Amino acid sequence: MTNDLVRMTAREIRSRLHDRDVSPQELLDALAARIAIVDPSVNALPTLCFERAAERAREQDYSGTRLQGLPIAIKDLIAVAGVRTTWGSKIYEHHVPPHSDLLVERLEAHGAIVYAKSNTPEFGAGANTFNEVFGITRNPWDTARSAAGSSGGSAVALATGMAWLATGSDLGGSLRNPASFCSVVGFRPTIGRVPVDPGAVAFDRIAVDGPMARNVGDVAMLFDAMVGRDARDPISLYDPSESFEAAADARTVPTRIAFSKDFGVTPVDPEVATLCERAAGRFADMGIPVEEAHPDFSGLQHVFQTLRAVSFAASLGPLLETHRNVLKPEIVWNIEKGFALTSEEIIRAMTERSRIYARAVEFFDQYDLLLSPATVVPPYPVEQRFVERLGDHEFSNYIEWCSIAYAITIIGAPALSVPCGFTASGLPVGLQMASQPGTEAHLLGAAMLFEDAAGLSGQLPIEPRGQR
Repeated sequence: MTNDLVRMTAREIRSRLHDRDVSPQELLDALAARIAIVDPSVNALPTLCFERAAERAREQDYSGTRLQGLPIAIKDLIAVAGVRTTWGSKIYEHHVPPHSDLLVERLEAHGAIVYAKSNTPEFGAGANTFNEVFGITRNPWDTARSAAGSSGGSAVALATGMAWLATGSDLGGSLRNPASFCSVVGFRPTIGRVPVDPGAVAFDRIAVDGPMARNVGDVAMLFDAMVGRDARDPISLYDPSESFEAAADARTVPTRIAFSKDFGVTPVDPEVATLCERAAGRFADMGIPVEEAHPDFSGLQHVFQTLRAVSFAASLGPLLETHRNVLKPEIVWNIEKGFALTSEEIIRAMTERSRIYARAVEFFDQYDLLLSPATVVPPYPVEQRFVERLGDHEFSNYIEWCSIAYAITIIGAPALSVPCGFTASGLPVGLQMASQPGTEAHLLGAAMLFEDAAGLSGQLPIEPRGQR
């Protein structure tokens, strides 16, 4: 029965919960059994809280809620009351918060049961999931490879049947990169769509939280339970008028689509570029015009690197003086970069971002969708901290290889990574799909249309595979 359950989609599980064909406790038992078998090979869910989950399963009636008592894994950047929450840092190695993040409160109110925390790099910094508290998370398609990050633990748990649903977060691609590397779906929504604890920079954020699952329909279902206004988050948006799950099921047909292999900002592995171009061609096969085009992202590197550094200085700066010797070098560099910025550099980043956004709005007046690779390389060796070079191009820092993802971050648009194929060596590749800010419903519908055409969503879960 465990194998039967873990292979079902989240929406199938919700239906069985609704019909009382299965109980939340039976689901928790199935997950515990699966984790015991699988996680030693991949290290995706280092913190488990099955006792807390079982207590909630016993004491609460989940009938009538959106998620009906579905278990969910929470990324270890998000506080869960009474559960060890470390942010992947030795500074908080033994931290147990008394209160949950408001997003966790919202999910639990909608019938989610938290049973595990998923691994993340320290404070979510970097696109390879490792830290000094829990170690390395490995890619299940090849355990010698990276799962990317920073939502790598969530992506791996989904791919291997240790989760039906999981949360992720995304500043420079932290939802989309691991989704691409693990052949699952990761969705970065419009800024403000998902309310979160605002932190030190309440009114000017570029990071968001979002849903992760094995397919688009499950992502849309979880997304419905995440969105809505919360006064504690000053930029959170009011409740949408329609269900995102219903919008996904409607399978929106775009009228005109743009594809770009590189947005004019980054080199791309040729095999990845070819696979994504072929994937974009599936829309052309439906009779939808697909053209090579992208917004003008001139100034992207200065804008993103500056705003990211400001964010690091504001949120993690106080830790630099007291815990410099504990923080990993990439974080120290990012914080110091933020403190060293001049007012002129910050002002230029703000104004250049506004110009990029204005050009993107004009672009999306012509195209319903913008397609590209979600990552510029296939999964790389796990012992590499980050991608240092691609071809003749040497990346200037540990995050620049994610340019194709953070170009979308800067314009505040919704974007997701959906599986689109595999390299000759069997490693997953994701297609990034983006649309006008605020148009998540249309994007999810188009993604469901693509998913049907690609026919890859039934391939999970997989058993972890050794080095190829």
